Amino acid sequence: MKAIQMKEFGGPEVLKEVELSKPAPQGREVLIEIKAIGVNYADTARREGQYVVSTPLPYVPGSEVAGIVAEVGDEVTNVQPGARVVTLIGADNATGYAEYTLADERSIIPVPEGVDFNHAVALPLQGLSAWHVLKTMGRLEEGETVLVHAAAGGVGTIAVQLAKLFGAGKVIATASTEEKRDLAKELGADETVDYTEEGWEKQVLEMTDGKGIDVALEMAGGDIFHKTLSCLAPFGRLVIYGVASGEQPKFYPASLMEKNQSVIGFFLPQIMKKPELLKSSLGQLLAYTQKGELKLIIGGVYPLEEAANVHSMLQGRKTSGKLILTP
Repeated sequence: MKAIQMKEFGGPEVLKEVELSKPAPQGREVLIEIKAIGVNYADTARREGQYVVSTPLPYVPGSEVAGIVAEVGDEVTNVQPGARVVTLIGADNATGYAEYTLADERSIIPVPEGVDFNHAVALPLQGLSAWHVLKTMGRLEEGETVLVHAAAGGVGTIAVQLAKLFGAGKVIATASTEEKRDLAKELGADETVDYTEEGWEKQVLEMTDGKGIDVALEMAGGDIFHKTLSCLAPFGRLVIYGVASGEQPKFYPASLMEKNQSVIGFFLPQIMKKPELLKSSLGQLLAYTQKGELKLIIGGVYPLEEAANVHSMLQGRKTSGKLILTP
């Protein structure tokens, strides 16, 4: 089968097209013929050797796939060949950038009628991240104010909408261009801010009448982290789910005491260790999509062999929404 593999860490050029043996399912594994592959910042971090956990080499990136069940292992009981499914593959044996991959039957979710593979694959990583950053970690309550950074990105476009679906009183979205801010407003953001402007954090405070933000989604790091922290309301929660700038922020934990604030880390693989939590939230995301209550922004669909170029576009902030590879 065709796959994209890396044998060393580095820039997009380390992603090479290779031929690998098609895997055979055993036990409770199913073999998925991949129709759509989600591309994520986690993939670029893996490629650069900067991921939260170590990456074994050689490595086939990609943990987010949708497709058709081709074969099943001898212990599989709930999945039949031909089923349309979507899943997150275990991080240590991802192999998502390929024509076929293996997944545990307990981790896969049926794709409902009316939802195509491209839209289904836009949900597992970024949809689940948005969901659990807001609800599980951010503990968003009805009427609260939410700040979503990079609101035109994969997680951001979903988080803006979910915050509204979860009952947020006000959603403030940040993005670097007018086009991206307009998109955030189309998706339900009440206010938008250009985070490249000096003093954007003061604008955010003005938008909350000086009260501050109850739940902030932060994935840039560096100076953005500190300015976001300065926007938090008493009892506010800042959830970190990435460090896209590569700059690890430093702060004094005791500074949180005055206003009973929280800084919380989020790492999706921990949710993957709780199958029922993962499946219930992913099932609801698919239901929102099927009903038209959640609009998924597809930023581009590219052939698998263009993986290196897609990584370059993603890291160059030249895209909005979800980037997808197809074998």
